[in-house]
Formats: sequence, C-alpha cells, structure tokens
Amino acid sequence: MLDFSSRAEGRDTLTEILLGLRLDGVEYGRCVLRAPWAVAFPAQRSARFHFVGHGGCWLRTAATDWVRLNAGDAVLLPHGSFHVLASAPDVPAVDIDSLSRVAVSDNIYLVGAEPGSAAAVVDDAADVMFCGALRFNLDPLHPLIAMMPPVMLAGDLAKKEATVPVLLDAMEREVALDRIGACGILARLADALAASIIRAWVECGCSDATGWIAAVRCPKIGKVVAAIHAEPERDWSLPELADVMGASRSSFADAFTRTMGESPARYVAKIKMFQARRWIAQDGMRVATAADRLGYESEASFSRAFKRVIGHAPSAARGG
Repeated sequence: MLDFSSRAEGRDTLTEILLGLRLDGVEYGRCVLRAPWAVAFPAQRSARFHFVGHGGCWLRTAATDWVRLNAGDAVLLPHGSFHVLASAPDVPAVDIDSLSRVAVSDNIYLVGAEPGSAAAVVDDAADVMFCGALRFNLDPLHPLIAMMPPVMLAGDLAKKEATVPVLLDAMEREVALDRIGACGILARLADALAASIIRAWVECGCSDATGWIAAVRCPKIGKVVAAIHAEPERDWSLPELADVMGASRSSFADAFTRTMGESPARYVAKIKMFQARRWIAQDGMRVATAADRLGYESEASFSRAFKRVIGHAPSAARGG
C-alpha cells in the first residue's frame, strides 16, 4: 500500500485518500536481451514499470522522443500508454507478446531466453530489464491518476524523495547478485519504488496551482475532498460541504471551483460514478442496486449520469 503521509499539517486531511491508494503488481518479467533489439509495449489499462538492471536502452512514447536509460534507471508509465524500448533508436520493434515467456512463479516470468540457456547468461553484452504491469485500485479517471504525466522517470524525482535512490540501489544489487528468489524480491522492490515515485510527484513534482493536487496543499478544500471520498454514497448538499469547510455557501463554492477547476456538485457526481463503476466492474453489483445505493430515484436517471461522467452505459463496465 502506498504511504502518502506527510509532515505538513495541511495535507493530513487527505491522508485517508492517499493511504487508500494501492498499487499491486499484476505481473513482472525479467528480460535478458542482446543488441540489436527493440520491443513495443501496446497501450493497456494497467500501468507499466521498467527498471534497467544491466546495460541500457532507449525509451520512446507516442508523445516523446527517444530518451536514454542506463543501468540503475527506472521509469513508470502510469497510464500504460504505448511505448518502445530498444537497444538503439533505429532498430525495428517487435511486440512484447511475441517474445518467449517462461514462468518463474505465479506472476513472474523470464522473457526472451530459456532459463539456463546461453542467451540467459548476463554478461557485458546483455541488457537486463525488469518490467512490470501494475494496477491501481483507483478508477483510471480518478483525478490523481488522470493528472499523472505519461512518463515518470525515477531519476527526475530522486533528489526530492530519499527513498528512490535507496530502492534503485537495492534493485541493482539484486540483479547483479542473481541469487535464488531475486525475481520475487525485485517484484516487491518495484512495487515500493513505483509507490515512492508517485509520492514524490504528489508532494513535489506537480506545481499546478489548481486541481486535485492543489487540494492536497490546501487544508480547507482538502478537508472537503476527503469527506466526499470517505462517503461517496452520501447525498452531499452544498450547505453540508460548506459546513465541512467552515465557510458560507457562496465563499465555499467559489473557493472549491477556483481550486478544483469544477463545481462541488460536478465533483461529487464524478466520485459517485467512480464508486459505481468499481461496484459494477469488480463486485458484480447490479446496476439497479448501485443506483439505489447512490440515492438515484430511477435506474434510468442513474444510467444517464453514469454515461455523462464515464462515457458509456453502466452495463458496459462489467467488461472493464
């Protein structure tokens, strides 16, 4: 579980939300590759994580040019957007799923070479990558997830988060030693490293003056946002939210809209629909039950609100 606790008193109002953010490893692969090579990672809903254990590579996304990654570097792609890793920018890429995969444990694989084969031996000519697919327990449209940049380089945040260099060093040592159980330890370190990258970004890496991150830095607005997230089923009224902030209705509405970039009513509706999608997609809840629990008078009115926020009908959430 990510620990976003802060020394700053003003941020404590959102601790419950941030502590509730979990990032679970879906699967990991230890890739041993030899130049020339290039691997394309298709877009997916899960986040992607890469750590360069030995050698190096180049990274390119649909929106960015080639960036060099060296041994000890790590990158998190929180939206799981399309990208390519390559030994050199001019090498034609093959799809990651076309490479051989041998299971090491339940969710860890050796990619690109059979265990014990000559190709799997790590020497000066080998590039060793530890790649993972990570899943947030929050809705992909949640403000925290939606605001994250497409690419988060650990090196850019290492100076702001003391944990990052320590975890990078630990991962590099595990790769170098290549001991029994190294893949499992690397997977857990990767979870912690991704969490640390996100925490550093939340606390220091986002300088926007408005939006959800601004609420993290604003005790009064943060208190309201925390209350909404703590009770998404509640039929929040403007006076009730103003009371949470300790302000008049007009001053509260103005401050909330100015900070968050949307009205309190719109934000409450959004959080309700995020909760509804989780109920329907993950818990198998009936649409009528979700509508009733969120206080909608009819399934039809709930479905209209759901489609307005999420972009599709509630029934389609079961497939996602």
